[in-house]
Amino acid sequence: MADGLTVDGSLGRRFLTFIAGAGMAAASLLTIQHFYNANFPASIYNGSFCDINTFFNCNSSAFSKIAHIQGVPMGWPGLFLGLLVCLGALFPSKAFEKTLKALTLLNALGVIALFVYSVFFLKSLCLLCTGYYLFSFFAFFLFWRRGLKGFPLPSFKQIVVFAVLFLAGAYGFHLYYKAEQDAQLGGVAARVVKEYYSLEKAPNPSFISPFMIAQSTDRFEDAPIRVIEYADFLCPDCLFMYEQLNRLKTEFAGKINIAFQFFPLDKCNEVVAQKSNRHPGACDLSYIAAHDPAKFASIYDEIFTHFQEAKDPQWRADLAKKYGVEAALTDPNTKDLVQRIMATGAEYEKTSDQFAHGIRSTPTLIVNNRMIIGTLPYPQLKAIFESLAAEGAKTGDKRFLENWVEFQPPKKK
Repeated sequence: MADGLTVDGSLGRRFLTFIAGAGMAAASLLTIQHFYNANFPASIYNGSFCDINTFFNCNSSAFSKIAHIQGVPMGWPGLFLGLLVCLGALFPSKAFEKTLKALTLLNALGVIALFVYSVFFLKSLCLLCTGYYLFSFFAFFLFWRRGLKGFPLPSFKQIVVFAVLFLAGAYGFHLYYKAEQDAQLGGVAARVVKEYYSLEKAPNPSFISPFMIAQSTDRFEDAPIRVIEYADFLCPDCLFMYEQLNRLKTEFAGKINIAFQFFPLDKCNEVVAQKSNRHPGACDLSYIAAHDPAKFASIYDEIFTHFQEAKDPQWRADLAKKYGVEAALTDPNTKDLVQRIMATGAEYEKTSDQFAHGIRSTPTLIVNNRMIIGTLPYPQLKAIFESLAAEGAKTGDKRFLENWVEFQPPKKK
């Protein structure tokens, strides 16, 4: 009988080990790629949005507090270990296998912790992360069931070398993260603003929600910056947008109106009926928030502040009781109002063959009559709003706008 998984093991065992490592590395690489795509879209067309199940989605992980540590994405340890497992299959030695056996045990414990955190705290499961979990347990099984017998004592020299390489890679990711952040303030933001002005004009919905997140003027149309946000209280991307808009409404106080257009991706939303019930409970939250306009702002903040708890039916019932709006779930007037707001999503021409209408996912913003689908980093949205604020100042000074969109005054005929 072969002694060891890679050392004196059959080619079949080494091949399976390589597959396990390659699977770990591939899943980690995809997770890292999604993290950067979600947090640093390079274009206004690449924003992250919700159109999948609230439990099985990767955006919750990409926007979570543990998505990165000082700019180092959580996928980096998995990528590094996956590559080591592949190397162990290609260049076997007893010392290397003992080290890998110890590392796969440590990794399996980490995977269990991440799984528990995702399911019980984030209340969602990233499909890319799940792929890594499966390959990790496969590698753990191989090393501990078919590998060298006994509890391994990893090679001290190898651990030191691997630690140095790991930290060097982590530092590289840290620098890359900082560079991505800086890029949002410069070239990327400028390109996004130009792309924004290149978008076709979209009309306001026939009925603008009376539920305002920020209100600078009595008439919605009179503010320099006008935002209509189609959003879902249980959408992780909407939580991200909530945090962005909270900063921006303070930054542009007196210049901005933001209308919250209820658009729960739940069974009550007939506009997305073909993919309804993606966020169970989102309709109930919409009714609770809409029942008493005077209490909307407080309920709106409380829901997003307790985003994970809001997925629990009992928490929603307690919320309604706290604000004295228990009748919201059965009140026909409240439901009719939310339905009227949701129905405006069907007024927009579809932007994809996969969906019947233009408003099909959350968040979707209509900013000064131009539609932005998905999230954008704060610097990008801020740059758009700065340009609109300068444009709306009506001072005749177009220098600011020229910097963003290479403004050229129309030629006189």
